[in-house]
Amino acid sequence: MVTDVIEAYKVEGCLVSVKTFKVILNLCRKANVADESLWVLRKMKEFNCQPDTTAYNVVIALFCDKGNMDLAVELMREMGLINLYPDMITYVAMIKGFCNVGRLDDASALFKVMKGHGCFPNAVAYSTFLDGVCRFGSLEVALDLLQGMENEGGDCSPNVVTYTSLIQGFCEKNRTLEALQILDRMVASGCSPNRVTVSTLIKWLCTEGHLEEAYKLIDKVVAGGSVSDGECYSSFVVSLLRIKKLEEAEKLFRGMLASAIKPDGLASSTMIKGLCLEGRVLDGFYLYNEIDKLGFVSSIDLDIYSILLAGLCRESRLEECARLAQLMVERRIQLKAPYVDVIIEHLKNSGLAVDCPESAMIYVLLGVFLDLLSGLSRFCPATAILTPEPACHTAVVGFVAGLVCHWGSAGLIVAENVWADSLPSVVVCLCYA
Repeated sequence: MVTDVIEAYKVEGCLVSVKTFKVILNLCRKANVADESLWVLRKMKEFNCQPDTTAYNVVIALFCDKGNMDLAVELMREMGLINLYPDMITYVAMIKGFCNVGRLDDASALFKVMKGHGCFPNAVAYSTFLDGVCRFGSLEVALDLLQGMENEGGDCSPNVVTYTSLIQGFCEKNRTLEALQILDRMVASGCSPNRVTVSTLIKWLCTEGHLEEAYKLIDKVVAGGSVSDGECYSSFVVSLLRIKKLEEAEKLFRGMLASAIKPDGLASSTMIKGLCLEGRVLDGFYLYNEIDKLGFVSSIDLDIYSILLAGLCRESRLEECARLAQLMVERRIQLKAPYVDVIIEHLKNSGLAVDCPESAMIYVLLGVFLDLLSGLSRFCPATAILTPEPACHTAVVGFVAGLVCHWGSAGLIVAENVWADSLPSVVVCLCYA
């Protein structure tokens, strides 16, 4: 505990500098503990250390994040009593805090206070306030504020964060077509949209059913060069899937692959998962193979492998199961726990022999990547498990040995329940050896 450390310094009579207190306050900031930071600030005087603006800023920001604006105001007033002056960091934290609790009038009043102290608002301060106005106030007032920033120029010129906040505000009020006009205004001012700007517009255009406008938007943005076609179309695919437009999303996604446009990990994962949820697991598996062949597979969510494997097991697509399981073994992809029972139950009920070449690799996967196969290397060379024919019994041996290492004798009981009388006797001997 921070408090224990400082009390220990006091008991031992250690000399503690302002720098040390700042380090401790930064730890409080990272831990997001407002009350403890205030305690530390108060303790500084006991060590003859005078808090400075930086120290107060840490504590004020923490209470602003906590929503305790009354205490934050008291701390800012306290600064004036000891000849300290708030800086831009102080004011931005206070403006953001007031906006987050809906006290827009108080946030607005701070701008006059800032100027009176010689601290002139910049784009960060105005953008913070504009974001609050968009969330809790009038969009027309936000537009007036934007106009004021554009007129003033210089350090107050609106940036991509400013425009994106306003665009998001219009979209959330179901005024997405008007948000497109703000985008045009943004580009005309020489400010390029980023991926957040574009994905926000695409999401809400899809939600409101303006799909043609979404296509036009992407053409315009890609031509501008600030956001890539892969990023734009990936956002479009995800947005289409969110509104249950699976057929449209699949057509767009396959068009991306045909044009060698790289989809991002979220789009790829969501697309495959969407197919699986519709009962099209085999299509999901083949789509994964297409993505893999193009070298776009590295960013796919690792959960997708387990979802595909479990789905293929349910549909008794054993050949595809074995191919996917071998790929997971080779790439050391963890099989996720929620899907293990489904796979084991399928193997148990399918009537497959333990030495079936296709099922062998699935057994290996279960053993290796459930942290149950710690003893496999004692029974076979590492390369052997990647070849089904010589590995079929080895897979079972390794899997059961892993079960026993992990769960003791209960592991053997589990294995006997899975494979019943077909469990090779050599497995029992090795496990009890």
